Amino acid sequence: MRHHFGALPVVPKIFYKQNVQDNAKGADSVHIVADGEDFTLWFGEAKFYNSIADARLDAVVTSVINSLSTDKLKKENAIITSVSDLDDLPIATELRTKIKAALDNRESIDNLKPKIHIPILILHECATTSGTKDLTDAYKAEIIAFHKERAEAYYLKQIAKSGGIHKYSDITFHIILFPVPSKTKIVDAFVQVVAFYKGQL
Repeated sequence: MRHHFGALPVVPKIFYKQNVQDNAKGADSVHIVADGEDFTLWFGEAKFYNSIADARLDAVVTSVINSLSTDKLKKENAIITSVSDLDDLPIATELRTKIKAALDNRESIDNLKPKIHIPILILHECATTSGTKDLTDAYKAEIIAFHKERAEAYYLKQIAKSGGIHKYSDITFHIILFPVPSKTKIVDAFVQVVAFYKGQL
């Protein structure tokens, strides 16, 4: 997010979980992109699946649509303004004041929607990637074609379920598909690293 979009992290949810077994509530991460005297607000979704078949996409769509309810967005805004992260961002004081005013609970969410971006990161197990040793042009072409088809399928599903979201078209969505050869190996390696560092405490 920082390197590609210039986004500044505001609420890394992993640090605000109530217990170690808990999932992050609402957006998985919250970022702000400063653009001169204005800003955009990024509510990130992140998923890790063993495939991106239609059934999996349905689950992502449901999660994203649910996150866009007025109540959910107001709760996210309340979290942003209640923690100190926003005050620590390297932005102008005037812009920080403008952001806090826009996120005020008394402000209409509709006014904020043109500033909202939803990046949707989906890591997924991929047989093509698993069977590839080199980053060849043929491999890249196959993955690009596959991801374009899956992205189109995703957006069609999301649009079909967006009828209840007022000013849905004002919100900007970004789908980021990331193929990996094996979900199990990555999860196992992550668990081992976490266990190691927990043992150091």
